[in-house]
Amino acid sequence: MHADNWLRDPTAERQPLKRPRVQPPTRLEGLTIGLFDIGKTRTPEFLDRLETQLQARGLKTRRYGKPTNAKVATPQIVQQVVDEVDAVVIGLSD
Repeated sequence: MHADNWLRDPTAERQPLKRPRVQPPTRLEGLTIGLFDIGKTRTPEFLDRLETQLQARGLKTRRYGKPTNAKVATPQIVQQVVDEVDAVVIGLSD
């Protein structure tokens, strides 16, 4: 496979896994969008605005997050995201 078709796992694993890239959705209609707060300053503000815009388009949203930007997401949170949403926006604030 071409290198662009692989996605590195950004978790804190000692030996990161290479996983095939998931094809992004062509449309958002009918999907549930996860909004993930990585714990940085002003990320909630950004996600609040984005959530308002997505919901105005009739899309369902769910919120997730880490306690701080210095900690990795727990496996439980990652699995919850996988189980509950179709696409995820990760809120960065730098």
